[in-house]
Formats: sequence, C-alpha cells, structure tokens
Amino acid sequence: MCLCALCLVSNVKVVKEVEYGMCTVTCGVGIREVILTNGCPGGESKCVVRVEECRGPVDCGWGKPLSESLDSVRLACVHTTPANRFKYVWKLLRPEQQPIILVNDSAILEVHRQIHPLAFECDTLDNNEIVASIKFTVYTSNELQMKRSRRPDTDAVLVFVLTIGVVMCIFVIFVLIFIIINWAAVKSFWGAKASATRIPSERTSLKRKDSASLDRSPAETTGHDDDALSEWNE
Repeated sequence: MCLCALCLVSNVKVVKEVEYGMCTVTCGVGIREVILTNGCPGGESKCVVRVEECRGPVDCGWGKPLSESLDSVRLACVHTTPANRFKYVWKLLRPEQQPIILVNDSAILEVHRQIHPLAFECDTLDNNEIVASIKFTVYTSNELQMKRSRRPDTDAVLVFVLTIGVVMCIFVIFVLIFIIINWAAVKSFWGAKASATRIPSERTSLKRKDSASLDRSPAETTGHDDDALSEWNE
C-alpha cells in the first residue's frame, strides 16, 4: 500500500502557469521576462524562468544619437544582443529623391558633421525581414551650439515654474491644515460675518415698509374716513 501511494504521488504533475512581462521596447525588437506563477522553487509566488525576444511596431520614428560632439555623431540601429544576428542597412535620406544606401553594415554609424544637416535611416533585418526602422537628424556644428545655448534659458524657466508651483502647493496645504485645526474659530467668524450682513438687510426692508406706509395717497385716507362716518350714521 505504501509503495502504491508513493507511485501515485510521483505521478502527480504540478501544473505550471506562466505570465509574460512588459517588453523592453515600444517599437522594433526587444526582450521580455517569462515569469512562473506556480511551482516556483522555495515556495516563492513568482520566479523568472527565462528571457525571450519580443517585438513591437517596425517604425520607431526619429531617434536620438548614441553620442555626439561638435565634430561627429554616433548613431545606433535598433538591435538586441547578440548584435551580429541581425543585418543592418544604413541609408542617407534626400528630399524628393531616392535614398543612398551606405556601405556600412554594422549597428553603429559614425558621421562627421557637414555644412548642411543630414538625415539617416537604419533598417534592422532578421531573416531578410525588417523588424525595426529608425531615423536620425545630424545637425551642423552651428545648429548644435545654438541648441545648447537655448537649453539653459529653458531649464531656468522650467525650474522657476516648478518652484512657484511647489510653493503654492505648500501654501494651500498649510491653509487647509490651519482651517482644520481652528475649525471652531473659523466657523464662529463666518457666522458672525453672516449675521452682520443679515442685520442691515433687515433694516433696509423695514425702511422700505415705513416709506410705503407714508407714501399712501390722501384719497385713500379720505375714503377710509368716509366709510367710517357712513357706518356711524347707520
């Protein structure tokens, strides 16, 4: 009987459930974690089983350089490790003309700045299928210097606005705390103010009534007197 029980226990299969983590990229090719939610060693609720490749939309739009200086720029295609498993096609984009395919077939392209801005595009291929495409703009040295000179002003304005916002938030919080702590005093203050505004309104209504009674015409008073005399004669 004991042997049979051991056989049954050994034949029981643990049902393993998995879920997938977020992809590391919003476009092109990236990686994601495969997480085990049942049957982890050590009684853990979740554990990472492996890492696998994931893919998003092919078009990655306009990207930022990997590094840049006043003389040159380094651009990088969309890829995952190992980088040599993909094929890369670099293109020099021209307005209203066919792009020029460059000789470079590596994931990194180093470009020297010219007197005019340039636009590049890199297609990442896996088994002759485009899995990612990204574009870059290489500005001239003068344009880069102008962009860098504008950044401090923008940063200063942003810091000023954020500081004012933080100060206003702190002020509002302190006002709310003061009202909550001194709620009885605040309530009595507003009650006294409301009663003070109510008394002049009552006085105004009384004055209106008095003026209305004084403004009665003599004909009305004479009519009332005639009615009283007729009743007396009867």
